[in-house]
Amino acid sequence: MSDELPQSPATVDRARSFGAVAQAYDRGRPAYPADAVAWLAGGEAKVVLELGAGTGKLTRVLVDQGHAVFATEPDEAMLEVLRDRVPEVSAKVATAEEIPANDRSVDVVVVAQAFHWFDHEAALPEIARVLKPGGHVALVWNSRDERIPWVRRMGDILGRQDLDTSSSEHVVHSDLFGFVEEASFKHWQGVDRASILDMARSRSSFAVMEEDEQERHLAEVLAFYDDYGRGMDGMQVPYVTRCYRAVVVDRDEPPTDDDGGTGPEGPVVSDGTDTDMLLIDFR
Repeated sequence: MSDELPQSPATVDRARSFGAVAQAYDRGRPAYPADAVAWLAGGEAKVVLELGAGTGKLTRVLVDQGHAVFATEPDEAMLEVLRDRVPEVSAKVATAEEIPANDRSVDVVVVAQAFHWFDHEAALPEIARVLKPGGHVALVWNSRDERIPWVRRMGDILGRQDLDTSSSEHVVHSDLFGFVEEASFKHWQGVDRASILDMARSRSSFAVMEEDEQERHLAEVLAFYDDYGRGMDGMQVPYVTRCYRAVVVDRDEPPTDDDGGTGPEGPVVSDGTDTDMLLIDFR
């Protein structure tokens, strides 16, 4: 089943359903391996804007690798967890369709586990607008490795939305970005009898279930875990982290005024070194 849904009101509601399960999301979702994050950012320390940052699973690794990170997330409950997890990051409630950043102000725009929820016709021009010349967009999904039979059985119960990375094709077919590079990285997530329930609760499909349906679903998940037979030792869930990146296409230089900035109708661009302007408008 694809998690790529039309931007109907019902889809928007489902995309914003994670706030009700923010704590479970943070406990139950896997992190991102350091080598994958280094590939997404592209090397040396950069100014990174993260869209749909959730509870900060990727944000934490980006900061630990030395990047200056600005995080946006449309759900305040998710962002509250991110602020606790990564307190040193500037974070704002905002959407990918209306990014609160100046033109040509960031080196990398990164999206983890969220690009499929975007209105791509609106979001891609916004992403291209805020990227510096030579900057790139980077997308990433953690997908369970279902080549293993018991992991396939887990997918039968939990659903397979996170296996679908087809929304990356929107970048492939956009004339705003160049060639899309791909890379994959393997890692493991330790799961026990408690955290497998958080894994189940963290799904958008679970968040929109009726209460009795949620209870039946969690009972099925526990039955699967107990049948697996590892008890308190837990299980190691294998993941493939699928990564994509593409450089923004160069645009013509904008007209400038006598002071070297943009004209009165356009935004002022800051490289973050001047103290009188915010790189990102988080006021």
